[in-house]
Parts: sequence; structure tokens; C-alpha cells
Amino acid sequence: MQAARHVVCALSGGVDSAVAALLLRRRGYQVTGVFMKNWDLLDESGVCTADKDCEDAYRVCQILDIPFRQVSYVKEYWNDVFSDFLNEYEKGRTPNPDIVCNKHIKFSCFFNYAVNNLGADAVATGHYARTSLEDEEVFQQKHIKRPEGLFRNRFEIRNAVKLLQAADSFKDQTFFLSQVSQDALRRTLFPLGGLTKDFVKKIAAENRLHHVLKKKESMGICFVGKRNFENFILQYLQPRPGKFISIEDSEVLGTHKGWFLYTLGQRAKIGGLREPWYVVEKDGTKGDVLVAPRTDHPALYRDLLRTGRVHWIAEEPPAALVRDKMMECHFRFRHQMALVCRVLQRGRVPGQWENPAPGAVRLHTAEGQEQSRSGHGGLWRRPQR
Repeated sequence: MQAARHVVCALSGGVDSAVAALLLRRRGYQVTGVFMKNWDLLDESGVCTADKDCEDAYRVCQILDIPFRQVSYVKEYWNDVFSDFLNEYEKGRTPNPDIVCNKHIKFSCFFNYAVNNLGADAVATGHYARTSLEDEEVFQQKHIKRPEGLFRNRFEIRNAVKLLQAADSFKDQTFFLSQVSQDALRRTLFPLGGLTKDFVKKIAAENRLHHVLKKKESMGICFVGKRNFENFILQYLQPRPGKFISIEDSEVLGTHKGWFLYTLGQRAKIGGLREPWYVVEKDGTKGDVLVAPRTDHPALYRDLLRTGRVHWIAEEPPAALVRDKMMECHFRFRHQMALVCRVLQRGRVPGQWENPAPGAVRLHTAEGQEQSRSGHGGLWRRPQR
């Protein structure tokens, strides 16, 4: 008789990962629950929420009658995720720590611990996502050490695993999994990929998981939680006071504590103004933030976006892009933003992009297509003049 497949499931203390572990147990797998502690400071009310989450995760394991483990990646989170987060803000960019956390912590540190220390045949999380592999195919995967650096054996034959959207389009979390490595992805199960959030809650209610069901949805910075962002970030970065300046007439509209606190396209909270103003540009040298009124102001829109080095889930760029240096793709820069069609271009563009970073691409609108609004707004339409 074949031994039960061993699946190590990441438990956050929330309802999604609890139901993921329950479903794995129902499939007959040997399941171990692991809670990751990645942040050890108190929240603004003086409570260490990680301790409560750990207790809730442990209780899930008791209810499901599965082993419980706890690991700490506080040092790794600080070095690989939070330091990067701060560095990017200092440069005037807006990073997404959830994407970086999944890449370096959940699907690297945790993945390696599950496989190498606990002998896992596969790992699982409560993410709303799917892959192109069925469960049995996941268990057949073996770890393959990839060559380091940019160059790989292009004649190596392998069938790349695809990351697929979840059935619940509103809860789909593939955006946050977009930099997970091929090795980790091919040995990961997403039990919630075919379910809706409402059905997950129903399963929890019917299986004595009420203590996680009543918890609020986790929000804010990955593992840090929801906080007053400005107060939080200024604990780590030096304030750099500056001015809000109208892009229309250069009038000074107010002051701020740091130009790096603002993202292109986001609403700038300027006291004393009736109408909302939005961030157009940031001047790191002077410390000024240029703003425009209304969401349909022409200055808020762009038809070209340049990227740094691209992470390809399949490890290699699409054949069409390699062959033609150009291809159509669907694109989003924000979770839950509607996918939009754009033209992806690779390599040097004379007169426009002479020195791209290795592996960089540019996204732009095709003739007649809609323009894009920069920043958080997620508006993809041509502004009305």
C-alpha cells in the first residue's frame, strides 16, 4: 500500500489557509501545518498580532488533527523584503512587498524548509490561484537545480508549469504570485483555486473553524498589517518636507513630509482644498510633488511604460517576443485592476530607449487604443479634453 502523500500547508491563522488544510486532509493526504513568523514588532495598539495568529493556526491544526510547526523568518523578511521595500521608496518608486514576500519567504524559505526539513512531497497555501498541473502531476515533480545567472541550457526540454487565474475573479491572487519560481510553482498545490470566497466561508462554518471565520480579512503590508502608512514609514525613513505644486500654474497648494510617500496617480491629501488633486510627478531633488485636479486631467495619462528586468514564470520569454521583438499581451499593474491589452516591445528603441536594462521591456498603446493612467487609479481610457 502506497504511503499517503505528505503536503506541508502554510497556515496564517486566517480562514483561507485553514480551509486549504482541511481540503487537503479530505483528499487523504498527510498534512502538516506551518505558521511563519516574519515580523516581531507590536502594532500601533501595542498588540503583537503574530502571536494571536499563531494561536489561531495552532487551533486549526488541533481541530483537523494534524501536526503543527512554527518557523521564524524575521531576519530573512527584513533583509529580503522590508529593506528592499524601504530602498524602493527612497528612490521614489512604489514597491509591492506582497509580491517580494511570496518570492523570497513563502516560496523560497518556507518551500525549502518544507521539502528539505519536513520531507514534503508538495507544499500548499491558501492563495486563490491555480496551476496547469493536476495534484498527481505535482507529486511527480522532482527538484531540478537551475544554473545561476542569465544563461541556461536552451536545449533543455521541459514543460513549464503555468500560473492560472482562480475561479473567483474578485479574489484571484495571481498578481501577488507573479514572481514565484518555476521550481516552487511546479510543486505547489492551491486547494482554493476552484472555489469562491463565499463557499470557503461556508466550508469553514460547517467544520468547526468559527474562530478563523470571524476574523477580519487581512489587509496592509504583508505580515506587517494595516497601519497609518505615513506614520509607519517615517519610523524608518527620514522626513523630507516639501511642497505640493499645481502643474497648471505652479501655485503652492500645501506641504508634505516626504515626496517618497506618494505614488504617481494617487490622491494627494492636501488640507483646505475642496476638490481632489492627484500626483503627476515627483521631484526628488527639490522635494516637490506636482499635482493636477480631477481624475481626467491629461497630465495623469501615459501611453508608454518602461520596465526593469522581467521575471518570466516559464523562465524564458515568449517565442513571439524573441522572434519579433514585439507582441500583444494583457497587463495590469494593480491587484483587481482589469486586464488590458498592450503591445510589449523588447530591446533597443532608437531615439526613445537607447540603454534599456538587461531583460527590460516597454509597454505601449497601439494606434487607436486607449491611454493609461499612471499610478494607483487603474483607469485605462483616453481622458476627455
